[in-house]
Amino acid sequence: MEAAAGDEERPLLHHHPPPGLYQNGDSRLNTCDGTVDVNGQPAAKASTGNWRACFFILGIEFSECLAYFAISKNLVTYLTSVLDESNIEAARNVSTWIGTTFFTPLVGAFLADTYWGRYKTIVIFLSIYTVGMLVLTFSAILPSLMQFSNHHEIHRVAVYAGLYLTALGNGGIKPCTSAFGADQFDMADPAERVKKGSFFNWYFFSINVGSLLSTTVIVWVQDNVGWGIGFAVPMILMSLGFAVFVTSRRVYRYKTLGESPMTRVSQVVVAAARNCHMELPDNSSALHHLPSPPIETTFKVHHTTQFRFLDKAAIVPPPTPGKKDVEAGPWRLCTMPQVEEVKMLLRLCPAWVSMVVFFMITAQMSSTLIEQGMAMDNHVGPFTVPPASLAGFDVVAMLVLIPVYDAVLVPLARRATGLDRGLSHPQRLGVGLALSMLAMAYSALLERNRLAVAATGATVSIMWQAPAYTILGAGEVFAAIGVIELFYDQAPDSMRSLCTALAQLAVAAGNYLNSAVLGSVASATGWIPEDLDDGHLDYFFWLMAVLGALNLLQFLLCSIPAMRQSGR
Repeated sequence: MEAAAGDEERPLLHHHPPPGLYQNGDSRLNTCDGTVDVNGQPAAKASTGNWRACFFILGIEFSECLAYFAISKNLVTYLTSVLDESNIEAARNVSTWIGTTFFTPLVGAFLADTYWGRYKTIVIFLSIYTVGMLVLTFSAILPSLMQFSNHHEIHRVAVYAGLYLTALGNGGIKPCTSAFGADQFDMADPAERVKKGSFFNWYFFSINVGSLLSTTVIVWVQDNVGWGIGFAVPMILMSLGFAVFVTSRRVYRYKTLGESPMTRVSQVVVAAARNCHMELPDNSSALHHLPSPPIETTFKVHHTTQFRFLDKAAIVPPPTPGKKDVEAGPWRLCTMPQVEEVKMLLRLCPAWVSMVVFFMITAQMSSTLIEQGMAMDNHVGPFTVPPASLAGFDVVAMLVLIPVYDAVLVPLARRATGLDRGLSHPQRLGVGLALSMLAMAYSALLERNRLAVAATGATVSIMWQAPAYTILGAGEVFAAIGVIELFYDQAPDSMRSLCTALAQLAVAAGNYLNSAVLGSVASATGWIPEDLDDGHLDYFFWLMAVLGALNLLQFLLCSIPAMRQSGR
């Protein structure tokens, strides 16, 4: 096992800082990773980037997450109680909206890497997000302003217009804020490279603080004060954060635009197909390589033998007798490193599929678990706990376990595995998948007990849901954060935004899958009726637990071997 782990963690991408970067005074004044300032000049270390810039980036991420979770955590309650949607319809609409929210980052990543850059993409999509929050806030007070007969339909249109404007706005924020924050640290400077790792910890911490405030304070305001104020508060905070982010543009470092990663991927696929009739050389050194530049690039990519068909994209065509040699274009001949970039993406596919099922299970926190909580006794002492606020246990679990994982579990695991990160990527993801399965099994047992108690005319305390949320939170510490780390570590420089967007796409696919499963269950069974006392929500949770077990098995059989092939 130790030998396998060692193979698994051998880096495919090797970091090579350019020689002599910090041997003269000029190199210390400016960054050496190609970043520029707002005027397009080399970024000065003393006045740009580092933590002075990241505070503003973390601030906008916090305000965006506060707004997002203020919508998502209590949306099923809003749709059922205000728009009078059924349990199934509301659960499906919530999952579809969340899925769209995490699908649009593909659009944002493409625009950021190809046309606009990360900063401009964030600004444009934040503007759309703010408009969406404004529309949603206005829609919440619309019923009190409109007294004519068809106001209900107008209200519904306004709500969904606001929701999907925020989903579109989210597309430029999710893939760009984390990458833009990482851009503020010079990868060629060992000291700043260490700070970059710390940034991701604080990035996830700010997300969870925003989520915690939303699931407690904002959800309480929505249920007890009013939906208009409940949406207006995060809208105002987001507008203020937006203004501060834009006015701080002079302290940021900006990456210059390169070739679109989607174009690079497409070129490899097309070139491999066009060269399918050619024979691969026995020695990979015969494949097309660009000459090394005078200053070495940040990463060197090593050739691998998996997916050898793609190597045909790098076969140098033989000269045609009697014709002058013409240089082959990028859609006929690609470089070996470019081919290896596509192989990296393919190796991530089995892990991506596993995460789709994982996020389908976590989607229950925004749908069926809230509906289960609405059928339980939500009085805790003198307090009335909104069902959506139970998701706070998920957030608290993450806020507590992230530093525990970093400070306690990683050093202990490092002694056992010999790995710098403590647990390998497959180990970390596998633990998260197993915990999600256990959470669904617990929810099924809880629902069976609730039905038995409801038959006697009594109710079960909503606090019995806390362990399910806590277990799911622990699973997210391992799997949700682990997959972002995996996709970031496996990606070359030119594909950071794309791989971050692909990780977000797993969340979208998981929610779409949950919506499809809910629809199928609704049409084929009577498990989730309007009155849950007349149904069998426990059967649905058992279905989720079985799918989670099959997903874990698929991960063990397919994803782990694929990641070992990557050399990481």
